[in-house]
Amino acid sequence: MMQAIAQRTAMIEAEDLSVYYGEKHAVRHINMEIKRNAVTAFIGPSGCGKSTFLRTINRMNDEISGCRVTGNLYLDGIDIYQPDIKKEGLRQMVGMLFQKANPFQKSIYENIAFAPRFHGMTKKQDLDQLVEESLQKAALWNEVKDRLGSSALALSGGQQQRLCLARAIAMRPDILLLDEPCSALDPLSTAKIEELIVQLKDEYTIVIVTHNMHQAMRVADDTAFFLMGELIEKNRTETLFNSPAHKETGDYLNGRFG
Repeated sequence: MMQAIAQRTAMIEAEDLSVYYGEKHAVRHINMEIKRNAVTAFIGPSGCGKSTFLRTINRMNDEISGCRVTGNLYLDGIDIYQPDIKKEGLRQMVGMLFQKANPFQKSIYENIAFAPRFHGMTKKQDLDQLVEESLQKAALWNEVKDRLGSSALALSGGQQQRLCLARAIAMRPDILLLDEPCSALDPLSTAKIEELIVQLKDEYTIVIVTHNMHQAMRVADDTAFFLMGELIEKNRTETLFNSPAHKETGDYLNGRFG
């Protein structure tokens, strides 16, 4: 159901996409393509719609009372807002990392193994391999391999965020959504997450919401600027920051508002 017929350059395509919270038009007529195996950053002032748009990509807005989405959103050529799309399958395809780490109140091992086991992976050998692979990809294996049975809540904040990243990777998604993943982290932990983002784009399409302009410049191939629910412009990151096409973008990047 979630497989497209042929591989496209764009992994994510929005066509005239709008999001409403009751009468509020929170995201307005977005048309955008997001390339596969690249990092795309969403920037803009608070309340501009970037996180709302991010959450349309795995239909998390469906959980909000009074929210409705119009237009089309394609993941690898499949319109995910069609009635026959099952959200469980979609959320296996699209992993998500939030602002604050949210590990389960379980062991480090169980944080990774819980969802794959629920979805049918039962052999311990397979689970052991998946746990190790996922923690390796999140650059956490060497720090926790001797205490996999310990509580995930005993990890530092940065380690917890990398554990949550490993947990998302364990579901073998195609897309990773990162909603300000470093906002609660110290500079060293932030640097580790940023390094991982750059490495992981070889395997995943990554979309990151960030308020940190320098972070967008460090990790993103493309950057999209949102303002008051509208997409003002999207371009290669270097081009957008050095030669913005719209005055509003330049004003924001130069600190005149936001």
